[in-house]
Amino acid sequence: MQLLDGKKLSAEVKAEIKVEVDKIKANGGKTPHLAAILVGNNGASETYVASKIKSCEEIGFKSTLISLPDTTSEAELLSHIQDLNFDDDVDGFIVQLPLPAHISENTIMEAVAPEKDVDGFHPINVGRMCKGLPAYISATPYGILEMLERYKIETAGKHCVVVGRSQIVGLPMSILMQRNAYPGNCTVTICHSRTHNLKEVCQSADILIAALGRPEFITADYVKEGAVVIDVGITRVPDASKKSGFAIKGDVKFDEVAPKSGYITPVPGGVGLMTICGLLTNTLLSSKKAIYK
Repeated sequence: MQLLDGKKLSAEVKAEIKVEVDKIKANGGKTPHLAAILVGNNGASETYVASKIKSCEEIGFKSTLISLPDTTSEAELLSHIQDLNFDDDVDGFIVQLPLPAHISENTIMEAVAPEKDVDGFHPINVGRMCKGLPAYISATPYGILEMLERYKIETAGKHCVVVGRSQIVGLPMSILMQRNAYPGNCTVTICHSRTHNLKEVCQSADILIAALGRPEFITADYVKEGAVVIDVGITRVPDASKKSGFAIKGDVKFDEVAPKSGYITPVPGGVGLMTICGLLTNTLLSSKKAIYK
């Protein structure tokens, strides 16, 4: 078993981005600028956004955080989005999910200008990705692709099973893994809550991507010997033995599954750190007008 070390890889990616940012600044270019809108007081979202801001500082990006109360109306949030859409200094921005129940996430995602949609959620960016055109790839799928590539994991002809069909991870991941590229060229099966023979399908996977949001759901009997196991899940589970009062668990029961795996991501320290790298990479691409001229 080999650990897919997100901490090590994310440090490499951020160091590469920093070199490029330093060159841009040395040549008198504009500092890449990432903004984030955070609505409400979701603890996990606050932690994640703080990590993004810290990463921006590490690599020399400019960052802006707009924190709004959970009573913010949809109209008010749309107004902030429009301000960022027309702010020439902002290269890209995100609206941190989840949003309060009274705000439509689809409405908000469609309001973000595609050329600043560094989360890769806008229908135009999703459509461009499906067509194989230049696009911002959603941050988590980007992070997974980087892991597979940097560890030189063979994907062509492999059976990839994606558990979970979310628009943020499962759906784009299934499309990216079957494209005619590396990583890619897999035969892909996407599973979800209505899949009857889920365990049997997972057992056939050469590459198993768990993105269903149910802590430790994938146990050893779901996994084929030597499979590549990518754990996207990250859930806070009450744990009285921890100072914080909770532990972070993935969708995979790591201690059980790891001995059977060829490669496996830990949680924490795996895909989550690479997700932030995807966001930073997209922001750099936006600042260089590499996707939208």
